[in-house]
Parts: sequence; C-alpha cells; structure tokens
Amino acid sequence: MPSSVIRFFRYAPDTRELKVTFVSGRLYVYEDVPPEVAAAFRDARSKGAFFNHVIRDRYVYRDITNEYAG
Repeated sequence: MPSSVIRFFRYAPDTRELKVTFVSGRLYVYEDVPPEVAAAFRDARSKGAFFNHVIRDRYVYRDITNEYAG
C-alpha cells in the first residue's frame, strides 16, 4: 500500500541498517534495527503509522540526504 509519508525503504540485514526515503526527498539511515522490526515494517498496512510508533525516536539515525545528492 502506498504511503503519503514514506517513498521507499531498504533494509540491510548484515548491517541491521534501515534506509528510509521520505516523500520530501529526505533520506535517513536507522541503525541496529532488528530484522523482525524491518519485516513488520515491510508488512505493515500503514507504513507511516508503523514508522511513527515503532521506529521514529527509538533508533539512532543519521540524515544521509546530502550524501546521495548529486
């Protein structure tokens, strides 16, 4: 289901990093996200609600938007 907040995301199980791109164009990487959280995020009907309740403000993150601007 499309999200009005999240454009797409990618999870790297080897590093436990979750990269989230927002519709605003901002790109963040969330560190040490457990695989079961990433799987639940993938399966969530509302990505924005799941992100706000389970991921945002619970994991260390970095804004990497400028690293990918080109």
